[in-house]
Amino acid sequence: MQVVSPLGRRLAPLLALSGLSVVAAFVLAPFLTPLAWAGILAYTSWPVAQWIRLRCGARETLAASLSTLLAALMLFAPLLWLAWLAQQEMGAFYRGLQALLLAPPALPDSLANLPWLGDWLVEQRALLISDPQGVMDAVKAWIVAHAGDAAAIVGGAGRNLAKLVLVLIILFFFYRDGVRILAELRHVLARFIGESAHDYLAAAGATTRAVVYGVLLTALVQGAFAGVGYWVAGLGSPVTLGVMTALFALIPFGTPLAWGGAGAWLLFQGETSAAVGIWIWGGAVVSQIDNVLRPIFISSVSAIPFLLVLFGVLGGILAFGLVGLFTGPIVLAVAWAIWREWTAHLDEAEPEK
Repeated sequence: MQVVSPLGRRLAPLLALSGLSVVAAFVLAPFLTPLAWAGILAYTSWPVAQWIRLRCGARETLAASLSTLLAALMLFAPLLWLAWLAQQEMGAFYRGLQALLLAPPALPDSLANLPWLGDWLVEQRALLISDPQGVMDAVKAWIVAHAGDAAAIVGGAGRNLAKLVLVLIILFFFYRDGVRILAELRHVLARFIGESAHDYLAAAGATTRAVVYGVLLTALVQGAFAGVGYWVAGLGSPVTLGVMTALFALIPFGTPLAWGGAGAWLLFQGETSAAVGIWIWGGAVVSQIDNVLRPIFISSVSAIPFLLVLFGVLGGILAFGLVGLFTGPIVLAVAWAIWREWTAHLDEAEPEK
């Protein structure tokens, strides 16, 4: 009978576990983004889920179902409303664009007198007046030529909708088994890392809350204030433009692209006063909300430096896409917690002189 050495008994399960982990990583790779989104949603909505859970008693499946249904309503209801609103406003936008091409307004002197750009704009306006139908035919030809891109966008929206449904399915299991999953995760991490694993998990949780409050809430406030400005300026789609501004506000320093473009549209239509008003409102109010509210929200939730969160948001979006808005700051926050612990241990290990 062959005797297996103690080293072999320890090495064989380790190699088997490593190989199984690699295979499992390949299997789960397509679902990492939905898993991340479900984890973020479960963590940020956990107080509400716990309240529902207490009301349902020991019926975990019922509580998880109600929490998932509420999350689905919170996700799908705004999307459906925005889709309906965009459909209504896109018709008005197309009619406005058609009227602009058929009867372009006179250029204000502030634009016509600009070097290079003013001459080009005067030539384009003269071209529109001389052959408006030709311009419309060119626009229609461009739309037909890019129909494939539109189909790709629609297909991408369909895939994202399927991912959203998958996120909700995963979210149900996180609501139902979240306590057990978190307890097992804490136990495993403490077994391999030590008691510092609790500090790392606390840093990841605090960063998630800080990003949710500091980025999402600030973006919503900026979108609301921008929408009010668009409505006062007389733009035809203030709600849609406000939502677009909120989406741009998720990216640091992205709001000027939204209100700047809205002001430029008004300026090209000859509404100089409204354009200047939008730019003043956007620069003095909408963009400044980001500089005031975001640090307040983040500092009130977490002691993580704001600059670290900013780098995490930007780098995370570039590396992982939209989910990197949360995963980027979390990675840097855990690294920051490890660094702080190491420096604390170094201070304690220094011999007294």
